[in-house]
Amino acid sequence: MATPNASAAPKPLARTPEEWAEELIRLGGRAFHGKQVFRWIQARGVTDPAQMSDLPAALRTKLVESGLGSVMDIVSERRATDDTRKLLVALGDGANVETVLIPRVSGGKSDLPSPIEEDADAAAAVEDEDDPLADDGPIPVTQCISTQVGCAMGCVFCASGVAGLKRHMRAEEIVAQVLVGRSRLDEREQIRNVVLMGMGEPLHNYESTLRALRLLTHPDGIALSTRKVTVSTSGLVPEIARLGKDFNGQIGLAISLHAADDETRSRLMPINKKYPLPELMKALRAYPLPRRRRITIEYTLVAGKNDTAEEAKKLAKLLTGLPVKVNLIPMNPIEASTLGPPDLSGVLAFQRILCDAGYSCFIRRRRGDDVSAACGQLALLGAKPKVRVDRGGGLRPRSLPVQGGGTPPGGGTE
Repeated sequence: MATPNASAAPKPLARTPEEWAEELIRLGGRAFHGKQVFRWIQARGVTDPAQMSDLPAALRTKLVESGLGSVMDIVSERRATDDTRKLLVALGDGANVETVLIPRVSGGKSDLPSPIEEDADAAAAVEDEDDPLADDGPIPVTQCISTQVGCAMGCVFCASGVAGLKRHMRAEEIVAQVLVGRSRLDEREQIRNVVLMGMGEPLHNYESTLRALRLLTHPDGIALSTRKVTVSTSGLVPEIARLGKDFNGQIGLAISLHAADDETRSRLMPINKKYPLPELMKALRAYPLPRRRRITIEYTLVAGKNDTAEEAKKLAKLLTGLPVKVNLIPMNPIEASTLGPPDLSGVLAFQRILCDAGYSCFIRRRRGDDVSAACGQLALLGAKPKVRVDRGGGLRPRSLPVQGGGTPPGGGTE
């Protein structure tokens, strides 16, 4: 399995303005041309040097010769009835990953007697519930992006990990999904939020994720606010600390928790055996969260596994003192599993216990599930399962990832 080399020179789409300046000086240009090229690519989405009209013609020719060109190809686009779009995009080595565009809908509440938030894999992870949707303004879109081809975590309710990890994505491949996503927006739509909740575990691919986050939030580029970028993790404790330090807590943090005791969580999420709940909770309490910001707790409700009133009470106790909001996600169906969600009455009862305990607790409305774009449904198409999931035996993973983003023992491309 290929692993990004942090010491290697960054590819064109992953360069900062300063790195572009060095490259353009080498090609015979001037240092200020670096910021111009960066803006063309990141702010305007233009990767064809011929269109970079404020650059000298000779420099544009050299940029073509150096390999600057198309971003990535869209293999297919599937649009759900709610206008959620799932894009299958092709990477340079022939691998495919999925990314999802989720437009915010007017009035995003349900008729159900409880708070309902949008499911983007995602939109509920961003702190913008109080931002009204103007009739004549832009339509905010949340994009859910992938960070790995496949996933090594092996969570029983998630299609991404069924085939195991094929390889880490490079920083330019992570950022390119946003550039491609912008090209597929409808009129008035605008990408406002990006969530790293697609295929893969972002913190398992830390160096590429770090560079991608710096590019996505660079003021001369895509210029996303750090408040509008959320990283979701299954609980890699050392990397949670690194993320907090590298961004001073400004990047949003979402935790795939899904259970409130180690026995249950280890059955649902093998990574818990490496970083059990006491270690994870300690890391969350140490995360340098800015004032008035909250950690998002993601809790997928799996019928018969983690959905009882007793589980809800244990969750309320576990989260005591943490600034959090809880997103309850009735499990979306995946082909590799016979597991499913509890009925609505069970979901509402679980939510009521958390609300009564004083937590902001939301039930995600499904978005894009008719094109398999909802939470947990992004899959490595055509891959053979490396895990077996059923109601009786739970999960039997091939392996667990090693610390620090390396190759899982026994892993590799088939």
